[in-house]
Order: sequence, then structure tokens, then C-alpha cells
Amino acid sequence: MPRHGISPGEGHPRSSWETESDRSRGSPRLRLLWIGLAVALALPDSLVLWAPTGAHPLPAQSHPARFGRLVPQLRNAFGWWNLTCPVCKGLFTAIDLGLKKEPGVAWVGSMATKLCKLLKIAPPTVCQSTVQLFEDDMVEVWTRSVLSPSEACGLLLGSTCGHWDIFSSWNVSLPAVPKPSPQPPKPPAPGAPVSRILFLTDLHWDHGYLEGTDPDCENPLCCRQDSGLPPASRPGAGYWGEYSKCDLPLRTLESLLSGLGPAGPFDMVYWTGDIPAHNVWHQSRQDQLRALTTITALVKKFLGPVPVYPAVGNHESTPVNGFPPPFIEGNYSSSWLYEAMAKAWESWLPAEALHTLRIGGFYALSPHPGLRLISLNMNFCSRENFWLLINSTDPAGQLQWLVGELQAAEDRGDKVHIIGHIPPGHCLKSWSWNYYRIVARYENTLAGQFFGHTHVDEFEVFYDEETLSRPLSVAFLAPSATTYIGLNPGYRVYQIDGNYPGSSHVVLDHETFILNLTEANEPGATPQWQRLYRARETYGLPSALPAAWHDLVYRMRGDTQLFQTFWFLYHKGHPPSEPCGMPCRLTTLCAQLSAVVRRAFGPRAHQGNRTFFHGAGVAKYRRGQLLCLCPASKLPWDCCLSWLWSKGLRWYCPSRPDRSWAGQPGTLYCCCCQVARLLK
Repeated sequence: MPRHGISPGEGHPRSSWETESDRSRGSPRLRLLWIGLAVALALPDSLVLWAPTGAHPLPAQSHPARFGRLVPQLRNAFGWWNLTCPVCKGLFTAIDLGLKKEPGVAWVGSMATKLCKLLKIAPPTVCQSTVQLFEDDMVEVWTRSVLSPSEACGLLLGSTCGHWDIFSSWNVSLPAVPKPSPQPPKPPAPGAPVSRILFLTDLHWDHGYLEGTDPDCENPLCCRQDSGLPPASRPGAGYWGEYSKCDLPLRTLESLLSGLGPAGPFDMVYWTGDIPAHNVWHQSRQDQLRALTTITALVKKFLGPVPVYPAVGNHESTPVNGFPPPFIEGNYSSSWLYEAMAKAWESWLPAEALHTLRIGGFYALSPHPGLRLISLNMNFCSRENFWLLINSTDPAGQLQWLVGELQAAEDRGDKVHIIGHIPPGHCLKSWSWNYYRIVARYENTLAGQFFGHTHVDEFEVFYDEETLSRPLSVAFLAPSATTYIGLNPGYRVYQIDGNYPGSSHVVLDHETFILNLTEANEPGATPQWQRLYRARETYGLPSALPAAWHDLVYRMRGDTQLFQTFWFLYHKGHPPSEPCGMPCRLTTLCAQLSAVVRRAFGPRAHQGNRTFFHGAGVAKYRRGQLLCLCPASKLPWDCCLSWLWSKGLRWYCPSRPDRSWAGQPGTLYCCCCQVARLLK
């Protein structure tokens, strides 16, 4: 249940604190607190979207990580004030009321703008626009969460003065129905029907795209009128798009949709969001709704009667990533967006789906007998959704609702596809942990997971809870339509076990199509969309089941040529100019197995476990197993195994029984598995 369901300011005495809050601004120590809030406003997590993609677009540090570093400093700073609990609560009540008054918001916004410019976070005009766009929402969130009297004083003075539980661990309830024994899907019989699903994600239409402008401007998004002209030594933005920090003109999206013929026909379309451009510092609700209606109309025009099933992306709202849970009402709520989506998509979705879409941006429906489709609003798991500071416990009850849908599907004998925008490996820790528990429980029912968001071509393998070594599901992360940053435009087509009694509805194969911008932008050329690759053929996969993708990762670890093929396709045929060396390579491969890492750091992973810390990484001893968990900048497996060698320990690798050794201090060697059993 939401902890902060009251309306802004409800329950606080107003008159006695207003003058006090104005006076408090003059205190040197309190001024530091105001400036700290201004810094938070000047550094919204959304700004990480402006950074170019590196070796792998791993999520940036989020709110929990930042608070973890700040909490000891805050406690020390407040400790020498000798604050009593009543004074602390009175202080933060005054701060909250002062912030919510128009002069308070304006003052914080002014400070945030100055800091943004001083620290050169962005160009001055971008700083100004960003703060103006975010300040009202951020002040509302902070006064109802971090700066609320109970939360703040519980953090600073301890549990006797309040209850600090922002980003605390939580669990959804799984039914008491025993989990059926795992039953891997059987290959379809020769000649069985095959469905083709068009998958579109991250279209990012830029209404302001302008050919010939500077593709390497100082702003976070270029190839626009405000980007200016490039130097004479460099070409301007291409007609169909550009390999830079640019999004797409409408004509390129029209070309994509009008040129789908050779890739079809399609039984249905999964469309996982991010419609507007990346000019997140200068977007209004009217801009977002124009993007929604324009692109929806374009999809309907070119796909006609083919059913389309959308999911909500993180860029659909403004401010970007701002998706309040349903208990937030009034002008701050997301009802303006969900209502517009329901109206735009009502020809595609049944009444039951439109109902939950209007409430929380998620829904379920049955596109065919025996198949249930679940569209999740992954913004409720997002590290960048600042509204989750108020309450991050299963926002909107979405995961508990998901459990109910999956249990009902299991009872009926149906299979389930899940679509969403942000992949589960990029979510808040507790949300990810619970999602992985759900996937493991319903592995026989869940036939496919489909996400976008990262703009590149990758996947995430899920493993069983008992050994963390048996692959049981895979989430496919499809590449973007947009070029942002430095990519070819692209889309994905999935071949699925078709519609017939007893169908597994699993992915049989997939194909990726691109537009080669170098060729398309040549004078007199016309855009030619072409198939970049077919997964099973290119990677030599026996199937598209989870075990095949698990094995692919380990084959790529030892086969440089195979990995270079993956790296080329990962970037839709336009990889960065700098080579991907061993650290980059292992980081990228480890990300495809990220389910192992996130399971190990679940809410209760510390109970009955031992954690070993080493300068190069972390080894987690859990239930008789050693999990090799290392920072992205290090070698994902070798770093912790080298620590084992130095201690003279022995281990056994379930996936590589031929490789079991006694440790030799100083040796750096890897058993090539994500789970190593310690031999006693």
C-alpha cells in the first residue's frame, strides 16, 4: 500500500511554519541543505541519457547508490547539531512548506540552474530549460519522500524518530500452488504453422530534424535547427539520418513502415515505446501527445488491419522518466498520457486492456487462443523514475497483478508473452529480484520476453533459483529504429511457434533489418532496407531456446571471430571505431548473463551467506556456491577466481566438469562459468 497517499501539504499546519521557513533560509547550515536539494535538481538521472553509449550501456548509478554514499555524511553533519526529534520534524516540516511555496521552488530552481552552468553539466540554455521543466515535479517528490519529517528524521536520528524505508527491500506473494516440474518446449513438428511478429522499439521521431545542420553540436541532441551549421571541414546531417547523437526525421520512419513488405507478412506487431525525440530539456505535454498521435497514425496507415500491441516507453512522459504511481492524483498524475494512449490505441486493444492502461499503463489480452500477451509498464521499475522515491514497493501493484495473470494462464494451460520497454536487468534491485522470482516460478508458462530501450542488439539469460546454472528463460532486447547514438536505423522480426493446439509459442528464430545510412545518404540514392542477419544461421544456434543463448556467450568468450560478429551486429552494422578489447568483451558478455548477478544480490541474499571482497571484485558464497560478481570495468569472472587462487581454494564448475583445480597463489585463470562450487 502507498505510504504517502495524501495530497500535497495535507496534515501539515501551515500558518505557524511559513514565516519560520523563510527565516530558516538564512541559516548557514540550513542553506547547505537547500543547496543540496538544488544540486539534486540540477543533476536529474535523466541526464545520463545524453551520454554516448560505451562498450555496453550498463545502467548508471541510481538513487539507492547515491543515497548509500550520502547517508553517513548526512548523519555526521546533523550529529553535531544535537537535534532532538521534535526539532528535527519541525525543521523538515518548515522546509517542506517553504519549498512548496512558489518563491521556494523558484529559489531552488535558480540555484540549480547556476550550479548546472557552473559545473558545465550542459550548455546554459539546456541547463535553464531542464531545471524549469523538472523543478516542480522534483520539489513535490522530495518533500513527499526524502525531506518528509518521518523519512528524513528516521534517516538522521534513527528509528526512534521516524522510519526511513526509501528503496527498502520488498517481496510479492507467490501462490501456494506448487511449481510444476520444468518441461522444456518440444520442437514444433515439420510443417507446423509459424507466426511472424514485427517488433518496433525506440522510434524517437524528431520533429525538428533538419538536413545539413551540425551533427556534432554542443547540445545533447543534434541535427536540428538549433544545432547550427557544421564547420566547412565536416558534412552536415544526412537526409535520412546521421551517425551521431541525432534522432530520425519522419520520412525515415515512413520509409521503414512502407518498406516492410519483404520482411512480412506479419501476424501481429509488438511496439515497445519511446516515440518522442531526445530533446528532453524542451518538451511539453502537447509535444508528447503530438508524437503519440502522429506516429500511431503512421503505424495504422502502413500496417492496416495487422493488430498492434504497444508498451509504454520512458520518453513518452515529460519530464522524461516521470511516471507517478496511480496514487498520485491531480496535475502531477500520468492520467493525461494514459487517457491519450487509450484513445489512440482503442482500435487495437479490448476494453479490459484499456481499463488497466488508463490506470497504470499496463494491460493483458489474448491475441490468439492459447496465448496471453502481457504489456508491462517498466517505468515502475526504472532507476530514473524519480517518483519512486515516494514509494518503490511494487508500484501500481503491477507485479502482483502479473503473478495473478501468470497463475491464471498456468491454470488454463495457456502460454504467455511479456513485452515492455526497459529490460529487467536495468531495473531497481528489489523489482528485478521479484521479477526473476516470478519468471523462475512460471518458466513452463512464460514463452517469450521482449524488450527494447538500450538501442542495441542483445539479450538477458535467466537461470533457475536452485543452482543458478540452468538457463530457463531469455529476454530479447531488440535494436532501435533511431540512430541515437551512431547507429543504423533498424527493426526486428521474430519467428514464433504458430497458432495451433499445443503450440509452445516460443521464439524459433529472429531476423534484424537495417537501413545502411552511408548508402542511403548518397546523392540520388533511395533507401533500401535490408536484412542484416538471421540469428540461428549467423551464430550457429541449434535452437533459439535459453540454453542456446547461454552456450553462445561461452563460445564467444573463447572465439574472438564469433564475438567480433556479435559486436558488429550488436551495433546494427555500425560499431564504434575503437576496438572492443578483452575488458570490453567480457563486460559485454557478462551483461548477457546479468540475471545471475541480480539474483545473487536479492533482498535476502545476505542471510546465511558469506561475501568476499577483493580489490578486483566480489565473490558471493551462497548456498554452497560461489558467485563471481565483478564490476563492469573488470574481467567479469577472472577477477574473483583469481582471488580464490591466491587463497589456495579449490572449486568445481558445473558447466565445465573438466576444469577443476587446486589453487596456486598468483595464478589468473578462469573456469568460464558464472557459478563455481567450492570443494571442501
